[in-house]
Amino acid sequence: MDQASITPVTEFGLDRYIDRELSWLAFNQRVLELGEAAEVPLLERTNFLAIFPSNLDEWFMVRVAGLKRRIDTGLDQPTPAGVPAREILRQIRSKARDLQLRHARVFSNEVRPALANEGIHILGWDELDGSQQERLTDIFSTQIFPVLMPLAVDPAHPFPYISGLSLNFSVRVKNPLSGKIEFARLKVPPVLPRLYELDAPDGETWYILLEDLIAQHLDSLFPGMEVVDHHAFRVTRNEDMLIEEDETENLLQALEKELLRRRFGPPIRLEASDDMDDETLEILKAELDITNDEVTILPGPLDLSALFALGKVNRPDLKYTPQIPVTVAEFRTSDSDEEPDIFRAIAERDVLVHHPYESFSTSVQAFIEQAANDPDVLAIKQTLYRTSGDSPIIASLIKAAESGKQVLALVEIKARFDEQNNIVWARKLEKAGVHVVYGLVGLKTHCKLLQVIRKEEGHLHIYNHIGTGNYNPKTSRIYEDLGLFTDDEEVSGDITRLFNQLSGYAIERDFKRLLVAPLHLRPGLLQLIRNERDAALRGEPSRIRIKVNSMVDEELTDALYEASQAGVPVDIWVRGICSVRPGVPGLSENIRVRSVVGRNLEHSRLFSFHNGGDTQIYIGSADMMHRNLDRRIEALVRLTDPDHLRTVTELFDLGMSDDSATWHLNSDETWTRHHVSDQGEPLTDVHNEVMRRTAARPRRYTLR
Repeated sequence: MDQASITPVTEFGLDRYIDRELSWLAFNQRVLELGEAAEVPLLERTNFLAIFPSNLDEWFMVRVAGLKRRIDTGLDQPTPAGVPAREILRQIRSKARDLQLRHARVFSNEVRPALANEGIHILGWDELDGSQQERLTDIFSTQIFPVLMPLAVDPAHPFPYISGLSLNFSVRVKNPLSGKIEFARLKVPPVLPRLYELDAPDGETWYILLEDLIAQHLDSLFPGMEVVDHHAFRVTRNEDMLIEEDETENLLQALEKELLRRRFGPPIRLEASDDMDDETLEILKAELDITNDEVTILPGPLDLSALFALGKVNRPDLKYTPQIPVTVAEFRTSDSDEEPDIFRAIAERDVLVHHPYESFSTSVQAFIEQAANDPDVLAIKQTLYRTSGDSPIIASLIKAAESGKQVLALVEIKARFDEQNNIVWARKLEKAGVHVVYGLVGLKTHCKLLQVIRKEEGHLHIYNHIGTGNYNPKTSRIYEDLGLFTDDEEVSGDITRLFNQLSGYAIERDFKRLLVAPLHLRPGLLQLIRNERDAALRGEPSRIRIKVNSMVDEELTDALYEASQAGVPVDIWVRGICSVRPGVPGLSENIRVRSVVGRNLEHSRLFSFHNGGDTQIYIGSADMMHRNLDRRIEALVRLTDPDHLRTVTELFDLGMSDDSATWHLNSDETWTRHHVSDQGEPLTDVHNEVMRRTAARPRRYTLR
């Protein structure tokens, strides 16, 4: 085959791309399917049923809000998939509504009864006996009533502001003297638990929903009035942020103002209980300036993210078997009481760590802590995109600065929905003497880099960590990520230059083992893809394997189509959005797309190329999206250790195997779940299998 025999991909039209918003909904449907799956442990099903609406809320606040804003400002141009934005908005609202109804049904008809069969009851008021009701009335009077704030709506009281994602009651009350019916709004306080635990017999757990408890005592909030009816509702607002970075002198202050504005973004969705009367619904629509298309009517209870609370129920038999992370072999010692010398281990050989199967606390966290405590360490540099509220990472950086070390922290204060948290930590770091910078104007710093400079025998020795995930000890327990520890001189030089670019005025173009966005990553990946295409055209072996969270970029997608046309086998392992349409005759017959959704959140980004038999594999922070390639600082590092190349190759083999439980993307945009064999046997659970292999992996040498 030669290049001339390949049909230009443009001849396949724009429908060669799957729309990203519809693809995202398909991802959240995969989450819902795990909530529906009878073979998934019951309390894990409730967790997936809590994740589904939580995901949907954020998607509406950002993606749907952005799409609506474009339409409202007259920008109704077609999406990259060739569909007018207005039509995509109609489709995603309809699809989202169908999925929400499906979600409500599986909870009411399947999961809630199954919980009850296991002694975990979410009870209604009428299911309680007199003594329980009396006890709850006391709780209401002392713990709930003082927090409630009913707000009247009349000529003297304008319609109140409804905060985004809050659960509310619309209440209609009748004045017995005048007979006039008035309207009031009551917010269910988010500071109180949604599920109130009741005294229960041994072996059982009983709850009542906070809104049910409040509903039974509404008369105490409106003394002298007759409560006619009440209905639950919630509002989703546009919470995306727009900051003109090149027009502001102080990004921190500008962001704080934008965070305040975010609270008052326009409503984009109204969820109302299916018992709401038409008159009340019309009042809400008018006051919120919501159209019929933006209303979703659902059976109660609304906002089932409340089910996250069931995770604390002590029923191991209804949960996944715990995965206990092991310490990566290179960081173990023969003496369990002896602290490993992480610097020595890295100096002997590059170390690849796979979370959550291998421990974050005994690798990344221990590396930073050892650096903070080591008198020979002179400087620490780190990027921080997201971290936990009580982060030991932050504590180590502060300790290092207070002990006189040079510490640079690049804090990305624009990390979506973590902005406020990151502002707090940025100020705390500055107060401790850490050099805090906020990256480059117009670019989010998303790369995961950590560098330690240590004085050894009169010379400077540089140690580095490059990861695919955030420096967050909490999410590292469930986020699947890879991280490379290395003292390789080329990598050290690359990262040093990149930090200088981020904190100073350098424009760096000379990287050796890193691919860095926005200047180098896109052309670098395109060249690697085209190298495989050209090898296939010459009749030589070729292969491309990519693992990302999202794959949207049209230029890279077209390059993969061209590779497929040339005969390159292309494997794509994606967690969320995928705009690539596999299996189209003449375009993408050689492309397979798989997705793994389960107990761990697939988060690593891996890129593997056959490269004439000398396999090249990169790991890093970048997804195949416009924002990652063009509007962020991202970094991929090339692995060189043969064992690391083998580890990643085996991971790809597992994730793409027909014997593994995965979802398969079809050419018609649908995803098919494959979790049992033709004989009805369960297929291999990817997460359990990786844990098994990791625990069985022998150490290559022992630290002394």
